[in-house]
Amino acid sequence: MNAPFNMSKIGLRDPFVAYVCDETTADAIRGVAAEMGWPPEKVNKGGLRNAVQSLSVSASPQILLVDLSESGDPLNDINALAEVCEPGTVVIAAGQVNDVRLYRDLIVSGIQDYLLKPLNPAVLREALTHAQAVFNAPKVTEDTGERPHCATAFIGARGGVGASTIATSVAWLISQRGPRNTAILDLDVHFGTGALALDLEPGRGLTDAIENPSRIDGLFIERAMVKAGENLSVLSAEAPINAPVMTDGAAFYQLQEEMRLAFECTIVDLPRGMLVQHPHLVSELQVAVIVTEMTLAAARDTIRLLSWLKSNAPMTQIVVVANKVLPAAMLEISRKDFEGSIERKIDYFVPLDQKLAAQAAKLGKTVAEAGKASKTVVPLTEIATQIMSVGDADGVVAPGGKKKPKGQSLLGKFGDLKAMMPKRALKKK
Repeated sequence: MNAPFNMSKIGLRDPFVAYVCDETTADAIRGVAAEMGWPPEKVNKGGLRNAVQSLSVSASPQILLVDLSESGDPLNDINALAEVCEPGTVVIAAGQVNDVRLYRDLIVSGIQDYLLKPLNPAVLREALTHAQAVFNAPKVTEDTGERPHCATAFIGARGGVGASTIATSVAWLISQRGPRNTAILDLDVHFGTGALALDLEPGRGLTDAIENPSRIDGLFIERAMVKAGENLSVLSAEAPINAPVMTDGAAFYQLQEEMRLAFECTIVDLPRGMLVQHPHLVSELQVAVIVTEMTLAAARDTIRLLSWLKSNAPMTQIVVVANKVLPAAMLEISRKDFEGSIERKIDYFVPLDQKLAAQAAKLGKTVAEAGKASKTVVPLTEIATQIMSVGDADGVVAPGGKKKPKGQSLLGKFGDLKAMMPKRALKKK
């Protein structure tokens, strides 16, 4: 059984411990660990078997690196490790098998990353830095008895960057794997694709709300929302393009308020132009996701959006996502130059996968649903996890307001949704 997760004891846990099978690997890890300020003597010999034995009688570290080289059945051995690890531990595995199927199975089991031996110091350093960031991210708390809610807006820095695609995929992930009762509010009244991406007819709910804001209440929401699944509903529109939207934005704001009462999570697909017309729409949002691309024009507009949000929504958590990312040699502007110009790091990179996008469109599914095994979905899962960690009252709550179950959580998963996903994928043999 996993030990109870006691946040008060986090400070007593070792920041890093490794169990490896050979001296060469141990030396490589000691060097990087020393650079990061961790005691080199915490690198132990014995591999995964020694890790299971040791952690069954001692506290788990914050970050654990285990060597699978001597393991005959890595998946079963990792599951054995889960039984002795405290929830919250971030696990990195290392091994000699370069097999994408093993890699995916290990990730599904809940580990943070899988590194190939011999270890490259730069790759190891990156993996440990990312693990440290994951551990320091908000942790789940005990249920307070209040249903949590998270309200998030997805804003495209430029037209066509894929903000709507990412918004619907993240909403689907939250509704399926949280699971949370989730609503998509697509505020692009004339050209919205929220319903289209889910192969649904949008209905008249959104246009009726704009025309008659006084009708908006709980019953209206129940009737106007179009069901896309057991835990996912969408409110979208395809208003005639010869009918301009005449509103002061009160209807949009009231819709958000009613959705806050009816759903556990609201995903707002917010056209950037509406920020200028209706700045009050972001006043109650916990998270704003700026979706951009690696171009000069997108960098300029990302700067402007970041500045606007800083002034108009100072309490809102900002997430920057680079979408449709090409190989470095094909980028219009490098990552270093882009991040330098916006004066902050890009939080997530979503690689371009035109084949997956086309397949999703043909199937009438979100990219996340159509490409469950694709590395393109990995950052989308990370975004969904981050959004689910945001709660109304106390900042972070468990998905669905439920207590984190014992015996299921390997290393800090949020329910069934893996909180710890890698940045790299292995190549097939």
